[in-house]
Amino acid sequence: MTESATTISTSFQLQRYEGNPILSPLPGSAWESEVTTNPAAWYEDGQVKLIYRAAGNDAEHRVHLGMAVSKDGYNFERIQDEPILSPLVGSIDNGCVEDPRIVKIGDWYYITSATRPFPPGQYWLNEGHHADTCGHFPEEFPVALRDNLTSTHLFLTQDFKEWIRAGRLTNAALDDRDVVIFPEKVGGKWITIHRPMQWHGEGFPNKFPGIWMAKCDDLLEWKDMQLLAKGEYPWEEKIGANNPPLKTEHGWLQIYHGVGADKQYRLGALLMDLDDPMIVTHRTPEPIYEPVASYEKEGIYKGVCFPCGHAVIDGTYFLYYGGGDVHCAVATTPLHDLLNHLLANPVS
Repeated sequence: MTESATTISTSFQLQRYEGNPILSPLPGSAWESEVTTNPAAWYEDGQVKLIYRAAGNDAEHRVHLGMAVSKDGYNFERIQDEPILSPLVGSIDNGCVEDPRIVKIGDWYYITSATRPFPPGQYWLNEGHHADTCGHFPEEFPVALRDNLTSTHLFLTQDFKEWIRAGRLTNAALDDRDVVIFPEKVGGKWITIHRPMQWHGEGFPNKFPGIWMAKCDDLLEWKDMQLLAKGEYPWEEKIGANNPPLKTEHGWLQIYHGVGADKQYRLGALLMDLDDPMIVTHRTPEPIYEPVASYEKEGIYKGVCFPCGHAVIDGTYFLYYGGGDVHCAVATTPLHDLLNHLLANPVS
C-alpha cells in the first residue's frame, strides 16, 4: 500500500472469507505460474464456475483464461491443466484475453474480455503497459491499436471447450475495458456498460474516467454511449463497472470500483432502475470493500480488490475478486443486507 493510502471506515462492509485466497498461481505452470486473478463467475446446477485471468512468467506476459469449479462457493478445483481460452496468435486478441465477465443467455455463455493486439509485457515494470513489439500497425490505424491499448471482445461458448470469437464490442479508437452486458434485454434493447479511458476532462461532464452505458439492437453495432456515473467521492476519482448487473426487486445491482488519489482500488455499489437503467436510484457514498489483507496490499499491483463475477447461493451474495493482480478471493454478505444498505442511500 502506498504511504498516502488509508483505510476508510464505513457502516457496511462485505465479509472477507477467512480462507482467502481461494485460488493462487500454480508453481511450474507455463501459463498460470505468475497470475490467477480477476475472476468471472457463474452459478447453476449447484456449481460455481470460476473463469479467471491467468499468466505465466514469460517476458511477453501473454494472458489466458483458466477455469475452476466449486460446490460450496469457497473451495475450488481447477478443471484441467490447460487454459480454456487463449489469445489467438495473429489476431486482434493476440496479446491477451483478460478480466472476463460472464452472463448466460439461452443456451450460450456470453463472455466479455479485455484484449490487446500484442502481449502487454511485464507491465508492473513497464509504465507504458505494452510490449516493445507493439508498433506493427501502420500509422493510419487508430492510436489505440498502435499503442496496444485495450479493447473488449465478445466470446461465446456452450461448453467452455468450443468457442466463437464473435467480434469487437468497442470502438477501435478507444481504450475501452470494464465492459459488461446486461443478462437480458431491457425495453427491447441490449444494454452494455463501458469505461472509455479517453472520455473525460475538457469537453466531458466527468473530470476522470467514468461509467458509460449504451443501448443497442445488436451487441456488435456502433454504440451511442451516455454517461451513467462519475466519481463523486474522494475515494473514487476514476470509476468502472465490475461484475454484470444483478436483477433484484429493487433494481439492477452493480458493483463498481473507485480509484482515488492514493491509487487504491475500493468497491462501491449502485442500483439502477429496472425499466430504465440509465437512472441511478441509489449509490453507496463510502466503499463497501477495500484492500486490507496482505494478498490485496501486495502483489503486481499493491492495493487492489477487483471483482469480475458474483453468485447468489441460498440468499448469500458471493463477490469473487482479484487481489493484488495475482490471486482470486471471495467476500460475502446476505444479499438483503447489501440491498438494505443501498436503499438507505438514495440518489438525490
